[in-house]
Amino acid sequence: MKFHYIASQADGRVTEGELEARGSAEVLQFLAGKGWRPVSIKVLKAYDIGGTKVFGQTISISDKVFLSRYLALMLKAGTDLFRAIDILINDFDKPILKALLIEIKTNLEKGNPFYTTFAKYPKYFSVTFVNLIKAGEASGNLTEVLDNLSVSLGKEQELKNKVQGALIYPIILLVMSFLMLILLVTFALPKIANIFISSGIRPPIFSRIVFGVGLFLNANALIIFPLLAAVAVGGWYFINSYLGKKTLSFLSARLPVIKNVSKQLALQRFTSTLASLMKSGLPIIESLEITADAVGSEKMRDSLRRIAREGIAKGLTIGEAFRREPEFPLVVTNLIAVSERAGHIEEILKTLSLFYESEVDSALKVLVAFIEPILLLFIGVMIGTIAVSVIVPIYQLVGGI
Repeated sequence: MKFHYIASQADGRVTEGELEARGSAEVLQFLAGKGWRPVSIKVLKAYDIGGTKVFGQTISISDKVFLSRYLALMLKAGTDLFRAIDILINDFDKPILKALLIEIKTNLEKGNPFYTTFAKYPKYFSVTFVNLIKAGEASGNLTEVLDNLSVSLGKEQELKNKVQGALIYPIILLVMSFLMLILLVTFALPKIANIFISSGIRPPIFSRIVFGVGLFLNANALIIFPLLAAVAVGGWYFINSYLGKKTLSFLSARLPVIKNVSKQLALQRFTSTLASLMKSGLPIIESLEITADAVGSEKMRDSLRRIAREGIAKGLTIGEAFRREPEFPLVVTNLIAVSERAGHIEEILKTLSLFYESEVDSALKVLVAFIEPILLLFIGVMIGTIAVSVIVPIYQLVGGI
């Protein structure tokens, strides 16, 4: 287990550190061997980053922004990496982040590169993140890389918030409407249906169908509601599975309006990721290969791999390789070709990233404007059908009286 100790040296100075030991007696023996007098010895809690011991916790984009930003600030101020990580270990309260930082420090003490700890957890740290850290560490430019990472991750979080914010109203509208319909059909409609059945009136066929659905749901509510909950949970797990993500990717690339948003998002990820990788000093072919895995679009991923492997690797210029791929808009390929000759591809990619960020915002507004009327129409048709199925038999009942 790992212990944190505070001890007083022979000259009166206080020192502190961490030590792997079998027990506190071994820590005391270590301190005595150095001639230090123990002040405090504490056992550090062991957390499993993989999630078995910190169940329910995750490393969010915000956590990664703070981590990279604070490390960059401390390195700029002249603090060495070991001391910077020590400060963050004491400052961060989130167990999973504290565990990650302790593991980073342990790996650094063993002589392992800084990026290796992040590479162990692809669930939290993308290939792009790991390779940027690796490039910064190899080039001695880690401070600038961490600074750029905090900015790009911040923009990613902002874009994610925009997408969630745009879709939250339609989702709430759909869920609440669905619940209201279920309650109406399951509990209110059967009582009305029983009145007509007991009165001996034979309602129209569509009314009998609606009443039949309501009576069936009411009679089997204890089976149907748990089943619906199980389907909802199963659907959530399916969406987050590999097959579910592939299915969503397939649909988003083909459905109208959604297809446009998906394309704009992929282009924004492509431009921002490639700009960051090239700025960190990674070779163009390696940068394209990494970017291909980050764009989130199968067609664009395949195009980028062809550009790297069948274009640039075989002697084509970057502009020529991009012009062979119809997946990219002409404005992108032309600007890349021009900026390649001028020697400032990174700046053009950054400009394109900002442009597509605004395009995503506009596309999301169009998507919401498209979805809302469809949802309202669907809800109106459902409620109108139920209303008509009740009103027509009422007129029959009143006419009979």
